[in-house]
Amino acid sequence: MNVLHGLSIDLEDWYQSTIDPSAELSARFEANTEKMLESFAARGVRATFFVLGLAAEKSPGIVRAVRDAGHEVQSHGYGHVEVFHLTREQFHQDLLRAKGLLEDLTGREIFGYRAPSFSLDHRTPWAWDVLAETGHRYDSSVFPIEMRRYGIADYPLEPRIVDTPEGRRIVEAPIAVFQFMGRRVPVGGGGYVRLWPYWILRNAWRQMERANRPGVLYMHPYEYDPGELKSYRGQVGWKTRLHQGLGRKKFPRKVDRLCGDFHFGPLCETLMPWLESLTIST
Repeated sequence: MNVLHGLSIDLEDWYQSTIDPSAELSARFEANTEKMLESFAARGVRATFFVLGLAAEKSPGIVRAVRDAGHEVQSHGYGHVEVFHLTREQFHQDLLRAKGLLEDLTGREIFGYRAPSFSLDHRTPWAWDVLAETGHRYDSSVFPIEMRRYGIADYPLEPRIVDTPEGRRIVEAPIAVFQFMGRRVPVGGGGYVRLWPYWILRNAWRQMERANRPGVLYMHPYEYDPGELKSYRGQVGWKTRLHQGLGRKKFPRKVDRLCGDFHFGPLCETLMPWLESLTIST
């Protein structure tokens, strides 16, 4: 089956988004993004870049470079604060700030979103309504498995149109998981791709294809930089550095193999049937 899976990047700087939102972008941010763009160009793959507003504000040139390379630019919000730590009004303002900034930088409509740390869950029943009312037509923030920090257990695995509590509609594209021995196992990106051996990743995507279900893969530019965590000795604890650094050396090669073995593209194309249905129904 020729399933088009979604390839997505959370375009953010590791230290700024993970440790200190007030920090300047690290010197590695642009270099890592350019390295990723070169890798995708060599493979002939296009992706969706969910751009953090803070990063776009401090590095507008890299956002335009992503656009000019033919990738889809969408929103990762402005300040990288989990949605369940915001009020509805704060979330509304964060969305509008990021959307306006990115539209000014790219000259294109921003209509897709990914929440920081996949923080749309049972604590944020109003989030889809706020997304729809601010002009977003799709979201890719739900991890369909119960995790310690995020996730919604038993959420549908396939993309779907969500009917919101207030009568709006929006497309949701959950992060990829696969079924193993009756349980859902996360394989959609980040540390899961870094740590799983490739044969597990390959079998997971084959399972999705047998079900004719597109999977959403996510990653970050800093995962293309195996030496980054060494530069934070003395600033960041060793456990965090170990957890965030494991598997980075082999990460680009795994992504390259996935893109060779399966068909990946930007989410606007992966979700086209649902987006078209959304437009017709509204």
